[in-house]
Amino acid sequence: MSNDVSRRVFLVGLGTHGDVLPVIALGSALRERGHHVHLAAPAPFESLSVRAGLSFHAIGTETDFERLVRQAALWRPIRGAGTMLKAITEAIEPTYRWLEAEARPVDHLVASTLALGARVAQERLGLSLTTLHLMPMLVESRFAPPRLPGLPLPRLLPAGLRHTIGRGADRFVLGPAALPPLNAFRARLGLAPVKRLRHWWHSPERVLLAVPDWYAPPQADWPAQVTQPGFPLADLFGDTPDLSPGLAAFLRAGPAPLAFTYGSAMTGAQAFFATAVALCRRTGRRGLLVAGRPDEIPADLPPGVMHVPYAPLSRVLPDCAALIHHGGVGTVAQALAAGCPQLIVPVAFDHADEAERVVRLGVGASLGRWRFTPRRAARLVEDLVGSPAVAAACRQVQVLMRAENGIANLCEAVSGHIRQEEICN
Repeated sequence: MSNDVSRRVFLVGLGTHGDVLPVIALGSALRERGHHVHLAAPAPFESLSVRAGLSFHAIGTETDFERLVRQAALWRPIRGAGTMLKAITEAIEPTYRWLEAEARPVDHLVASTLALGARVAQERLGLSLTTLHLMPMLVESRFAPPRLPGLPLPRLLPAGLRHTIGRGADRFVLGPAALPPLNAFRARLGLAPVKRLRHWWHSPERVLLAVPDWYAPPQADWPAQVTQPGFPLADLFGDTPDLSPGLAAFLRAGPAPLAFTYGSAMTGAQAFFATAVALCRRTGRRGLLVAGRPDEIPADLPPGVMHVPYAPLSRVLPDCAALIHHGGVGTVAQALAAGCPQLIVPVAFDHADEAERVVRLGVGASLGRWRFTPRRAARLVEDLVGSPAVAAACRQVQVLMRAENGIANLCEAVSGHIRQEEICN
């Protein structure tokens, strides 16, 4: 087989912008190193993939994607995980069939957590797989259990007890949502059933947990194949890598604004952005609302408050006083890189876990979704912006962020494995 074929890399990224953009960024870095990169992802990411120079295969349609993110249950602390997994199981067979048709054992496969079809392909087709986890919540530990959505266990409880209680998520939420369709497909392929999803979804070969060890310290009971390359800052691979002239002018036109975002795909954000506007009025601060759905923004914005559908946070946050957001790990990382204090209003998935880590670092605060009112938020934001201790902590973390390059480290981890296999072969 030719050397060109032996250097092919197949990537699978499932989820929303925060899940897929790091995979696109990794693909771009691998392509620059001369690898032939093929990406499978939800249909709405085709234009971003093509812009990055990647071969693209759509998993599902744009209608499928929009139908999923429009489900109100998806954005609930407990029901959200089950709703997401039920939708993700529909991608198992299409992902597997794509790899079955295109990939060969000499190729290299990197897949995000939710790409369960790639994990099946590893077992059935003998493909070499690296699992890419983007959030520390995806790796269990009885010594430092992550905080699961909808399960606000007191930190005073022993870690082992919190871990045991958290295991209930497997039995009552994750397993019932994902295992029946997954195991039905596996049975058709002659594979044994999976018993615990959160154990099985780690590739036994390699797992890249894309957060630094100072953010999520490694634990003695983590799988031995886990390594931590750092945050993959990938916002420049989003809808546009540049600021619009209007936004650039807005940032220059007055004091540093408060920035607000609710993520790229979440619906039901009307109350969040209404509170954001009221918060700006209450504090007298300018505000920047970043939201892709204009129907969720108040109709009449006051002077000094601007709405944009998308903005690369790495170009915005250095000029902002604070970031108020949902708690997605990619958004957290951008604020850390910019040295920007953050107030997290957790919604679902890993948001509460990321909020705990941000608070522990001393660079932000957290406020429950139903407690996010103009009065409470104003007090917290002013405390964050005016605190010398928070400013010092933000500077310290910013230094750590500048010392690493998560995308380059991810790329080197994958390329290094390719080199090792070529030497062995």
